[in-house]
Amino acid sequence: MSADPQRSDLKKQDVKRARIYRVLSLGFSAVAATTATVLLLEAAVADGNDVWDYARATLIFLTTAWLSWGAAQALLGLPGRGQKRVVPDIAMPQPRTVVLVPICNEDPVATFARIAAMDASVQAAGVNADFAVLSDTRDDDAAAQERNTFVRLLAETDGQGRIFYRRRQDSRGRKAGNIEDFIRNSGAAYEFAVILDADSLMEGATIRRMIAQMQADPKLGLLQTLPKIIGATSLFGRAMQFAASFFSPVFARGLGRMQGDTGPFWGHNAIIRTGAFAESCALPPLSGLPPFGGHILSHDYVEAALLARGGWTVHMDETIPGSFEEGPENVLSFAKRDRRWCQGNLQHMRLLTAPGLRTWSRFVFVQGIFAYIVSLLWGMFLLASIAATVMAPAPDYFPEPYQLFPVFPSDRTQQIIALGMGIVGLLVVPKLGILLQAIATRRAQGFGGGALAAGSVLVELLLSSLMAPVMLMYQSKAVLQVLSGRDGGWPANQRGEGSLTLGQGLRAGLWISFFGAIALLGVWQIAPALVLWLMPVSLPMLAAPLLITYSSRQLFGGLFKTPEEDERGTVVAAYRTIHARWVAQSGRPGPTSTPEAGDHAHVAA
Repeated sequence: MSADPQRSDLKKQDVKRARIYRVLSLGFSAVAATTATVLLLEAAVADGNDVWDYARATLIFLTTAWLSWGAAQALLGLPGRGQKRVVPDIAMPQPRTVVLVPICNEDPVATFARIAAMDASVQAAGVNADFAVLSDTRDDDAAAQERNTFVRLLAETDGQGRIFYRRRQDSRGRKAGNIEDFIRNSGAAYEFAVILDADSLMEGATIRRMIAQMQADPKLGLLQTLPKIIGATSLFGRAMQFAASFFSPVFARGLGRMQGDTGPFWGHNAIIRTGAFAESCALPPLSGLPPFGGHILSHDYVEAALLARGGWTVHMDETIPGSFEEGPENVLSFAKRDRRWCQGNLQHMRLLTAPGLRTWSRFVFVQGIFAYIVSLLWGMFLLASIAATVMAPAPDYFPEPYQLFPVFPSDRTQQIIALGMGIVGLLVVPKLGILLQAIATRRAQGFGGGALAAGSVLVELLLSSLMAPVMLMYQSKAVLQVLSGRDGGWPANQRGEGSLTLGQGLRAGLWISFFGAIALLGVWQIAPALVLWLMPVSLPMLAAPLLITYSSRQLFGGLFKTPEEDERGTVVAAYRTIHARWVAQSGRPGPTSTPEAGDHAHVAA
């Protein structure tokens, strides 16, 4: 196919803009991190610098750089796209396309009901696409249930010759190996493949648009959508659902502007060019034993990097509607899957020097590694601050509680307060900016109006602030486990789980309360001036069992309303109707705890 000169020029402009955005974001991060470091050192200079001051300066530079990098994504994403893009339609004849649904011990009624709903939506959109269920289920009884439900799916959809099911006998490579097996054996029959998770849903019109965008750009190897979370009922789940719908499009737009043609792959709700994937994305296991050897758990980032190395474009388009997934309903469920992502991302340390990778791909690996290492760095910063306070000759290195807000605060106090406010600002200002933009552009109407959207944002900020120390502990524990050589494997994931009891919350969070109490008592004994400063971290840790328990309880009222809740006429509504009917007819309960077939986390907010 001959190159289109106009398209080639546009691509060059996109690449140039992406480089400018990257420089701006890196510059913003460097300035913010340097400012925080200077404020910290200036506050300590009167006491004489020692090794703890330099340790804290290094740690505050790294952690602030990470926070400001996230803020830069939001700031880059705040401006809209300007002129509305022209969305192409499928060129005839339609290319052969398959929708892949890899599963492993999933609830078959829920999984195949989703496929029935998507099949009807695809046909209504005029798309000729097959469906292939790729099972890695090891339990024979569960596999028998899958086969029985598949027969029911074929009968209801008249899907013989259009909807397929196969169960692998060798489950090597997990989900990545499951898809690779299909590509090797059947991929040549299809030009494009839509990759979903067992809990994914996608409108037929969405799939039609994705195919058209792939056709319009022959160098596009992968197109990633931004899925919206649906079906959440708990406080934790609805807050995550709101964040995914309200904040994530802006963060994703900023991320997309930086990434250009070297975009992300999150393992699902995306379309690939099968030929490009086949020639570029084979993933042999890493040498050695897990956690750093064996099969690559966070395979999606690696596959995106390999496509880019092969000269293919990887693009994320957050404007594509009609792409959905489900999310965890409590902290414990989230922490279980986060443990696997942690191990997968830390495996990328071994890939940083892989030959031929694009510089940005290596930088994405570094970002993914830092996403977990930064929790340890924050903990080390707190410990270094305690040590610096104990070793400081002046007793008021940090102000006593009654000295926090004097009428004429000292220069050191002003600097420390400015440092704290700056760090908080990097977390809060981007979200408030998104809120103001949503109100100004009337996007907030889909979230219940400006007032309700503002209330939801404020409650989400409060909840995420309370949960941050709890998640810091879970992530620090995960990093230490991986660094000590402990393999987390592929932990079970709960779909549609109920709320947690107080006993479950105590078992999940009592160890965090213990560490919080020890930290608070220790600081009270050796550096009482730091107690008040430690409260925002220690109090949520002390309350961890209650936070874990009650954030899993059902949320009533209009808080955290999202546009996706209006399901009339959508594939989501069709799925729920089919699922309810199938469950009633079979007399079986809904989803149960199952090993997850899904992959990487991607809610930018």
